[in-house]
Amino acid sequence: MRRVTWMVAVVMCLVVVLVGCGGKKDAGSVVKDLDHVISGMDSYQGSGRMVLNTGQQPQEYQVDVWYMNPHFYRISLTNAEKDINQIVLRNDEGVFVLTPHLKKSFRFQSDWPDNQGQVYLYQSLVQSILNDKDRQFTAEKDDYVFDVLANYQNEMLVRQRIWLDKKGLMPKQVEVSDANKNVLVKVEFTSFEFGKKFEKDSFDMNRNMTSWNLNTLPTLADVDGILEEGSEAAAGTEAGSDAATEGADAKGATTDGTGTKGAGAQGSSTEGSGTEGAAAGTGGSGASAAAAKQQGFGIIEPSYIPVGVEKQDITEMKLGEDQAVLLRYSGKYNYSLMEVRPQAVTVSLLPGGELVDLSYTIAVLTGTDKQTLTWTYDGVEYRLSTADLPVMEMIKIAEAVQGQTGK
Repeated sequence: MRRVTWMVAVVMCLVVVLVGCGGKKDAGSVVKDLDHVISGMDSYQGSGRMVLNTGQQPQEYQVDVWYMNPHFYRISLTNAEKDINQIVLRNDEGVFVLTPHLKKSFRFQSDWPDNQGQVYLYQSLVQSILNDKDRQFTAEKDDYVFDVLANYQNEMLVRQRIWLDKKGLMPKQVEVSDANKNVLVKVEFTSFEFGKKFEKDSFDMNRNMTSWNLNTLPTLADVDGILEEGSEAAAGTEAGSDAATEGADAKGATTDGTGTKGAGAQGSSTEGSGTEGAAAGTGGSGASAAAAKQQGFGIIEPSYIPVGVEKQDITEMKLGEDQAVLLRYSGKYNYSLMEVRPQAVTVSLLPGGELVDLSYTIAVLTGTDKQTLTWTYDGVEYRLSTADLPVMEMIKIAEAVQGQTGK
């Protein structure tokens, strides 16, 4: 009898030890697992829904993320309600910001996204967990939840909660909050797959530029023909576009009191890139009546103006076949905002640049002494140019365009 009792006691002790070792994981063991996942990760594909509460009304986007080792990325942001699609691409040729429905692309050399985080990138989420030594951790029924510091360009985004699936550590949900614990950005992943096999040209700029609204992808030969034809059309009206830009400068868009040229010049600071003055031609045929009607988007004024700054004036102008508007502001800071709805294929080759996450879209920041922030939203291209406006103020102004209607 004593022997049976002793054997039962030994078995119970073993059960307790096994449960303790193989049961609940603490934050440290999960962090080690995440480090191993990142180190051995070859590729992944994720899809989900992103809701932004940074504007007057919540905005919803479909997010699709592709990654392939070592540095191939494809991020697609789609707002079905506004028929907006934007793609951020990185491959061996550089980093691209594509707006396919406007036939617009920017290309520049950058180490993005290594130098800045993105809420929908798995690497960014895991890195924020690894870097925060004061991370908070809880284990739910099916998920591990981390509460960590947020490290994004927008200073309003202070903390984030990250839900990871217990079985494979795939991301399931992210909530990014401000200092008052208001959730400003929420991402819900509907699917996520490690080890995804991509086609050879999945990260090719030409393919992504023309396949956004097609049921089947075109061949690369078809793509090259389309882009070549569009580039010739844009080149055919470059001289006319330059003349329009010079005319706009003569009408008062030359300086804004700080030596900063108006967006008519500063916004096209990439000479030789095929984007002088928007380079928006239509192959010599002129804008159709439908296109002219489409360009009547009105004057869109940001809902935010920095303290100590006032609107100076508004100038309407033509850039090639495109109607443009220049808004100038002066005071504590001096800057100009160019708005244009491009009609032709344009490819901007930027000598350098930095991606800026505006939550609802991706912008490109160029320049040093004189900086220009360029982005597209709802069919309109914006160029915010300044010599003295801090980058965070530029971001606030750009974000204040979201949800505004033309006047």
